[in-house]
Amino acid sequence: MANVGQGLRQRSFGWWPWLVLAAFWFITMPFRPLVDPDEGRYAEIPREMAATGDWVTPRLNGLKYFEKPPMQYWATAATYSVFGFSEWTARLWTVGLGFLCLPMVFGWTRRLYGESAGFAAMVALAVSPYFELIAHLNILDSGFAFFLSAAVFAFALGQSSTEGSSEERRWILLAWLAAALAVLTKGIVVGVLAGATLVTYSALERDMRPWRRLHLTLGLPLFLAVTVPWFVAVSARNPSFLQFFFVHEHFARFLTKVHKREEPWWYFLSILAIGALPWLLTMPRALRGAWLESKGDSSFKPLKFMLVFSTITLLFFSVSSSKLAPYILPMMPTLAAIIGASVAASSTFARTLARITGVLMPVMAVGLFIYTMRRYGYFPQSAIQYLVGALTVGVYGVWATWKREVPAAAAVWATAASAILGWQCLLSAFTELPERSSYKLVKTIKPLIGPDTELFTIGQYRETLSPYLGRTLTVVQFQGELEFGLTEEPSLGLTADAFLAHWNASTNAVAFIAPGILEDWRSHGMQAKVIGGDNQTLVVSRL
Repeated sequence: MANVGQGLRQRSFGWWPWLVLAAFWFITMPFRPLVDPDEGRYAEIPREMAATGDWVTPRLNGLKYFEKPPMQYWATAATYSVFGFSEWTARLWTVGLGFLCLPMVFGWTRRLYGESAGFAAMVALAVSPYFELIAHLNILDSGFAFFLSAAVFAFALGQSSTEGSSEERRWILLAWLAAALAVLTKGIVVGVLAGATLVTYSALERDMRPWRRLHLTLGLPLFLAVTVPWFVAVSARNPSFLQFFFVHEHFARFLTKVHKREEPWWYFLSILAIGALPWLLTMPRALRGAWLESKGDSSFKPLKFMLVFSTITLLFFSVSSSKLAPYILPMMPTLAAIIGASVAASSTFARTLARITGVLMPVMAVGLFIYTMRRYGYFPQSAIQYLVGALTVGVYGVWATWKREVPAAAAVWATAASAILGWQCLLSAFTELPERSSYKLVKTIKPLIGPDTELFTIGQYRETLSPYLGRTLTVVQFQGELEFGLTEEPSLGLTADAFLAHWNASTNAVAFIAPGILEDWRSHGMQAKVIGGDNQTLVVSRL
């Protein structure tokens, strides 16, 4: 087995490994509780959309919520309409698109650089702890990464096709469509990243031909036909939308510290190092190869374009005043493609990744255990099974690829599958930690809440409460993520005096309140008894 490409061509195993990989990818999705705050938020907005039938104006806890476009809300609301609300229906869209990144990276790299490169790129992405963990959360970044990466990959394929051919036109139009769906997923940052990439690449190569091959007369109308209708509809119904969405959520987020998400300039470099950890030592050589890619002076250089896109993404978010860990996820598929093309001839790449990943899992498991013990003084018994699972599949991944007689293709699939399952086990253990979810709390107190029970949340809004309760709550003395909605519709919230008068006159009410402020409310006349709670929230009923 002198060459991994030859081994892969001889025993690529057809379609069934992809089905097995998909089963491993989705296996924990229905069992992990939704995590505060983001998973609760992106489960609740589509729940309200499906319940009210208003698919134009997104609402969170009954209040207008314009931070992001509606693509993921629509998809999840449609899933709820067919299958009902659950953890797996809440995550299906984002986790499904995360999985599709694997065959997309495989297909693109194989098409341009050969089958062995495709398998190497796929396994590089599959073993990344950063990509794996973010892609299994119900947040916007997985879908955004899929559509933006699809746009970049399709554009590169179009530019690599014969100039003026129908193949070129199809790929470029697909790039326009994917870019439009990325805009509907997370906003106009798509234009900044894609535009800056094209400008930078053209300047570096002194080549303006990519601009002449954009098929603007077809692509731009397609892009506008997909993106504009919702923006027009939501603006017509909500005059304040344009200022909030474009100014506050894009320019203010990037230029100011209004969102209070400050991190040092090197923050995303550390995130990238974690994401690339299994193949970190390979990356410098791969990036150098992409930078020096030579396909003839007159040819488009796909790997160099991927490198420029990845660099622009990293730099853009690094200089932003608002930083969150998932922001650079779109660069992971393109980096994986660069890695795959670089190590295509290696017969040991998958085996090496399996060994490194198998070592990383125990290290991360021990770190999670130490962190939890130091912070909470104990480790939840329900999380231990997941740590054992991560350790087991990590060891199996190493064992399954250690022996030299294992075929190269089998090593690829075993490495990808064990990493996918192992990182999910660690994520599942994390979701069992205190403060992560209100699932257990709601499960305990839901039998005490009737359909006519009034629900309030005081001094906090725990975002997994509403989807698990299937109800919205009246907010008392709290804004947070609901600030804009409460400003738009202040009657949907209550002041302290108005709440106390209403509460003490009620005969059937339940409130969720931060533990540290309950006694203060009681001293001001709130009549309440505790009926449940956890370390984040107490549940009280009217006496």
